[in-house]
Order: sequence, then structure tokens, then C-alpha cells
Amino acid sequence: MLSIVTPSIDQLSRIIATVAAPAFLLGAVASFISVLVGRINRVVDRAQFLHAIPGDHESKAHLKADLPRLKRRAALLNRALICAVISSIFTGLIIIVAFISAWFSMAHEYGVALLFIGALLLFCSSLIDLVREARISLHDSDLQA
Repeated sequence: MLSIVTPSIDQLSRIIATVAAPAFLLGAVASFISVLVGRINRVVDRAQFLHAIPGDHESKAHLKADLPRLKRRAALLNRALICAVISSIFTGLIIIVAFISAWFSMAHEYGVALLFIGALLLFCSSLIDLVREARISLHDSDLQA
């Protein structure tokens, strides 16, 4: 049976020092999520603009050819957002597990290590999807005046 022992000030200060890195990661991922949401909004706005062009509008009808590229960008950004959100959940769980394990005087090193590795893998996956989306967004037609 688990015994509940109130952690001492020394134990709490060690836990706070231990969760400093995950707390910084959590802040970075939160900022990154904001960037992803902004990019998703731009892609959705552009797609809505293109869908609003009437089919018989000859001077702008060629712009609708960009819709498949926007769909690929949206899919990559959506996957990046999901990975970033799960990464932030894992990071939050690291902090929670550290405090709960101190409260119950339980070892938590392996669980925290696995959560941290998972959070970093998901964050890296999210960054890779962002780079892939950015490469698609730099289309030749976008750079012409």
C-alpha cells in the first residue's frame, strides 16, 4: 500500500529544479502551437478565397489549381499541430508525475524519462512537418511579381 508522506521543502525544491527543463519545453511548444495555428488560418483563408471564385470567372479561374497544394499544406499543418499538442500533454504529465511521485514517495525516473523522450520525439515530428509544409508553400508562382 502506498503511504502518503508530505514532501519536505528540500524534496519540493529538487522536484522544481527537475521539472524546470520540461517547463521550458512546455513554453516552447505552446509558442510553436501558436505559430502553427496562424499558418493553418492563412491556408484556410486562402482556400476559402479560391473556393469563392466563380467557375466562369476567366481571369482568376486558374488560381483554383492551387487547391490541391493547399490541401497538402493543411494536412501537414494539422498533423504538426496534433503532434505538438500531444507533446505538450506529455510534458505536462512529466511535471504532474514528478510532483505526485514525490507526494507518495515513489520512484519516477523511468516514467518521466519515457514521457520526456516521447514529448521530444513528437515535437521533432511536428517540426519536420512544418518544414515539409514550408517547402510546399514556397511555390514558384508565389514568388513571381
